[in-house]
Amino acid sequence: MESLSGVGVVDKTAAILGALSDGPLDLAELQDATDLPRATAHRLTVALEAHRLVRRDASGRFCLGFELIRLGHAAADAFPLAELATPILIKLRDLTGEATQLYVREGNARRCIASVQSSHGLRWIVPVGALLPLNVGSAGHVLADGGPRQAQSVEERERGVASVSAAVLDQGSKVVAAISLSGPVERLTRTPSRRFGAAVRAAALEVAGALP
Repeated sequence: MESLSGVGVVDKTAAILGALSDGPLDLAELQDATDLPRATAHRLTVALEAHRLVRRDASGRFCLGFELIRLGHAAADAFPLAELATPILIKLRDLTGEATQLYVREGNARRCIASVQSSHGLRWIVPVGALLPLNVGSAGHVLADGGPRQAQSVEERERGVASVSAAVLDQGSKVVAAISLSGPVERLTRTPSRRFGAAVRAAALEVAGALP
């Protein structure tokens, strides 16, 4: 497997946790998902189990451990932007009927840190925690170096999906996040900025105003 950090055991541990984020796996499935030798996958996963970062379900398959919930809450408490933005995302969803998200940049990608589902039956769901590329999607364009303060995308990352995003700026006019509204092209049209751009910009300004 490719090393991202240069510290092999950390990269392998991250690969195991990442594989388990898609659901429970037995050892053979985990080995296939991580491309690790069987003995290495077993040794590291059992060590993670001892730290309660991994557990086993009723069938004996490996799952993400409950200690990660505590760590996740601690991470969220240390980064209150999602909590500040969620009521504004809900208000934007109620106004437009479409799914809304908040993204922050993470290296060369973007992380969804808050997500509110559409009120429509046909909906586009981005789960909290999803790590997505910067080079496709309106939020990615906004968060990229030198990106625009507002952007739209139509079927860039997924067929049939459009989005419009606006930058959330801190007091120094630095982009700290992007608010995004997304949904089927048939509702957002091929010019989502024309239909929802003003509402998304207003929501981004409201989040910026709530920043400490």
